Amino acid sequence: MNYNYLRYFSVLAQVEHYTLAAARLGISQPSLSSAIHALEDELGGVKLFEKVGRNIRLTEEGRYYREQVDAALLQLHNASQTLHESKNSAPVVVRLGLVSGALDSLVSQEVTNYARQNPRVRFQLTESSAESLMDMVRQEKLDMALVDTTNRDRSLHFRKLCEQNFYVALPADHPYASRSRLLYQDLQGQPQVTFHYDVDNTFEQWAAGHDEKNVCAVNTAQAALSMVASGFGFCFLPESCVQPREGVVFVPLENWHQALYMCILYDKWLEPPIWGFCEGLVKVFRSQPKAENNNWYTDI
Repeated sequence: MNYNYLRYFSVLAQVEHYTLAAARLGISQPSLSSAIHALEDELGGVKLFEKVGRNIRLTEEGRYYREQVDAALLQLHNASQTLHESKNSAPVVVRLGLVSGALDSLVSQEVTNYARQNPRVRFQLTESSAESLMDMVRQEKLDMALVDTTNRDRSLHFRKLCEQNFYVALPADHPYASRSRLLYQDLQGQPQVTFHYDVDNTFEQWAAGHDEKNVCAVNTAQAALSMVASGFGFCFLPESCVQPREGVVFVPLENWHQALYMCILYDKWLEPPIWGFCEGLVKVFRSQPKAENNNWYTDI
């Protein structure tokens, strides 16, 4: 339905005179007449006006349609006014995806600070695996995501934020619980709890050919630690997921690290408040002392 046709009809219905209506609309009388005929054709041939001598008047169908059109035009006008008046105050939602464990104190503090500094900004946080988050960025369901792996998809842009160590979470009574360091070979054949953290290399890839024994798979680090605490098996965790837990001991895993990346969609325009948060988060990560965070920064 052509918006201008509806506007022309509304004015003509008010004055019931083609010449006056055309003058008010700033168009020619033939253009107005053609638009009204086109509108009647779109309505299935319904006649909206009838001639009375040299003048016109609304038909019964025309009077009904005028009520509906005027109400619709008023609603559109009010909506336009609302958008115009609120363009600098309407809420802006930052849709941020995170792999399990990425919402550490650094990220949560930046979210809190940014929300306080920008009253318009709201946050929608989604926790999932890296592959799922990258799919959501591709589909524009997320503005950005913190992921722990990259791929060769040229529609996505990755910015490396930091690198962190890996740990082995063991039941407190495990024979290796007193070790200061562990190699992945030390755990061959022992029951392992896995969770979908999508590290750069899975444990199976690290220890290709060794007979690991996966006894349970879960979706989050917290669930994995609960299973470890119950004595079900060990699991590998990035440093950001290490936190005191009764019945669990954390031992550093020798020579294995995990990187965290900011993932965004190439050539996608982000509203300034959203882009501001993205750049601010990158800056916060890159300002951390390398000795504490093992940072190696690069854009991929």
